[in-house]
Amino acid sequence: MSSTTIDTTASSVSSNAAESTFHEVDDLERAIPAIEFRNVVLAFDERVILNNLSFKVMKGETKIILGGSGGGKSTIIKLVLGLLKPDSGQVLVDGEDVTDYTEDQMMKIRKKIGMVFQEGALFDSLSVYENVAYRLHEQGVPDEEVEPEVRRMLRFVNLEDAIDKMPIELSGGMRRRVGIARALIGDPKIVLFDEPTAGLDPPTARTIPKDCPTPHRWS
Repeated sequence: MSSTTIDTTASSVSSNAAESTFHEVDDLERAIPAIEFRNVVLAFDERVILNNLSFKVMKGETKIILGGSGGGKSTIIKLVLGLLKPDSGQVLVDGEDVTDYTEDQMMKIRKKIGMVFQEGALFDSLSVYENVAYRLHEQGVPDEEVEPEVRRMLRFVNLEDAIDKMPIELSGGMRRRVGIARALIGDPKIVLFDEPTAGLDPPTARTIPKDCPTPHRWS
């Protein structure tokens, strides 16, 4: 500060002001929903799948959608990813209205999202390492940065020893855990799970939530 007589006080005030500003920015950022549906309607021919659906998933929040087969759970995920477009209403991701986004525009949005598909949906012709690294390779991350990140994610799901295995060599539970590692790599803001425990025996199914990120990491 220009005056040394008030330097300490001014520094304290400046620090407090800066801290307050950071808190305000953080609060404003967290106030923007990670996902928001506004009066979304979607039908296939005469069959209405989603009828005026509205909801929000806030940052740091976990939301579970329950329903029978064909009830629209996977449809909601496809709308978030831009793989389907609603007949009416709005879909927002991280504050952006993506309802009418083109495929090129959605590619930027999808970089914020990790996805755990049913059955793991691994690439059969790629090793565990290559499956988990796929996202980073697509983003052009240098190879020397990819391997440490892949190993970190595989350690997270207790599968680093399987790094060189092919999907056919893995059990159903192991494939799901590789799918989780692939979804989390790159630290996405949002992680979507499409029935991650479907078809697994009860003991294996119970291990999957333990490998899922904590609430502040996914929505």
